[in-house]
Amino acid sequence: MRRSLLSGTAVAVAAATGLVLNPLQASAAVTDVPVDCGVYMTAYRSDGQRLSYGYDGNKTSITSYPGDKLAWVPSAQQQLGGAGDTDLFISTEVAAHPTDGYLYRLDRRGERTNGVWKMTQNTATRMKSGFANTRILASGTYLYRVAGTSLYRYTLTWPNGVPTLSAPTTLKTTGWDSMKTLTFERTEGTGAAAVDVLVGTKTNGELKEWRINLATPTTIGSTVLQASGWSSFASLSTGYCGAHPAGRPLLGVASTGSASIYFDANATDRVGTDIKGGSLGALGWTAKAYGQ
Repeated sequence: MRRSLLSGTAVAVAAATGLVLNPLQASAAVTDVPVDCGVYMTAYRSDGQRLSYGYDGNKTSITSYPGDKLAWVPSAQQQLGGAGDTDLFISTEVAAHPTDGYLYRLDRRGERTNGVWKMTQNTATRMKSGFANTRILASGTYLYRVAGTSLYRYTLTWPNGVPTLSAPTTLKTTGWDSMKTLTFERTEGTGAAAVDVLVGTKTNGELKEWRINLATPTTIGSTVLQASGWSSFASLSTGYCGAHPAGRPLLGVASTGSASIYFDANATDRVGTDIKGGSLGALGWTAKAYGQ
């Protein structure tokens, strides 16, 4: 998640995801990751309780708010924007329903009074049909969707402050069933050369970067950053390092509940040999997680 939230601060990231319940000291095996790096991902338990898994300041954490629940577990989820401070968070998100074929807008707001957190808004509103079998959502300049073998792009607008999606543009119809994770990183270039850069993992174990041309989106370049070692991850998030702004942390979570953390010293060089890190061990992070 290289894009900034509305407040542009790490406080807003943590506030939009939840209240830290149990920070844990990370393994010394990942000293390659600077202490100033932070990265989070959303998760939902089978009972619909919202969580966030995080790694910040060389510590792992699970975050949650009482009553922050959905009646269903999304097949895919993505935050569009948020803001907050130590006593407030506001978050606007999208989530694909696992069975009814709709994309929903999630509006969440939490406030802390006298040390007690309370959800003051937590709604799910049908936004658009045509989202059956959605596996992955990634939000950047556009909203990207992976379903079946295909990759789609949607234009996101905000008339009267309400997020609205266009009809889909089909970018690719084959090969995307091998995609396990995908998250937006940044937009780079100008004019006809401007591209959205996304990073993700494949079933064959690759960590890969894709560059989707904004003007001609069926033109997609790609680079394999690492050829193996990434197949176990069911979700992948990227974050930010305050004292290392050219780099990025990458947090991968496996469906077994284990996690790993990595640091890419140069996030824009299209080279993966400088990506260092390792396993955080079995953390019990078994809720369905969604990269941000």
